[in-house]
Amino acid sequence: MRPVQFLELILLAALWGGSFLFMRVAVPELGAVTVAALRVAIAAAMLVLFIAASGGLRELRADTFPLCVVGVLNAALPFALFAYATLHLTAGFTSILNATAPFFSAIVAYLWLRERLTPFQVAGLLVGFAGVVLLLWGKVAFGDGPIALAVAAGLLATLSYGISANYIRTRLRQTSPMVTAAGSQVAAAFCLLPPALWLVPAEPPSPEAWLAVAALGLLSTGLAFVLYYRLVARAGATRAMSVTFLIPVFGMLWGMLVLGETVTLNMLAGTAIILAGTALTTGVWPGAGRHASRAS
Repeated sequence: MRPVQFLELILLAALWGGSFLFMRVAVPELGAVTVAALRVAIAAAMLVLFIAASGGLRELRADTFPLCVVGVLNAALPFALFAYATLHLTAGFTSILNATAPFFSAIVAYLWLRERLTPFQVAGLLVGFAGVVLLLWGKVAFGDGPIALAVAAGLLATLSYGISANYIRTRLRQTSPMVTAAGSQVAAAFCLLPPALWLVPAEPPSPEAWLAVAALGLLSTGLAFVLYYRLVARAGATRAMSVTFLIPVFGMLWGMLVLGETVTLNMLAGTAIILAGTALTTGVWPGAGRHASRAS
């Protein structure tokens, strides 16, 4: 990876890690659904302009139904669920939950597409599950309703990402990734608009909340997608996917620096174990990718 691409990878991780910070600031005043709706609407406008400039609008119209499905599974539902989770969980903790998405993608591929799991992937799933257990140990006490629901919402969001990733592979394999990103954000915006209008906050949000939403849509979603697919094109999907390992680092860093959140030993240990499991599951771990290719 060239130095410029490495810097882009760090910037991408900082932007996606910052999304949890922005949600922590905006959601208490605007509500989870409204924040998610504004996020995808802003990103959709930005990405459609980008697609229009590159002449991709015809491709955008050609795959309307699958793009709507992806819009629900990869944006509307997980964005709203993660926004809700940030009401009760720190930005750093929520960003760690986000790192479990590759596990769900592998499990869904096994159950739905009948893809055989290699020994490395099975080991990765077990290691990742152990990391989640360690992360949640003592965090979700029996009867602690709000915390338990927030954790469940975060994990359901990553499950939705996993389902979406496999759906994209089966239905949008020939569609440009940038068109998929733009179309899914447009579909998500239409999906979330009605409930967002119904749940308009009674009190006018503060300027800080509006700035957080604008940053969430423009930087952590619109610009982040452009950067991600630029990295995929220039550095390869595997190297671009390594951003997964950096997002929790920035999620915890921004939460600690801006909001004064505490990073516990359990969070650090859980993160390390979850990311080790992710490396095994996705084939990023040295040797795991070669073993997977021989087994397929």
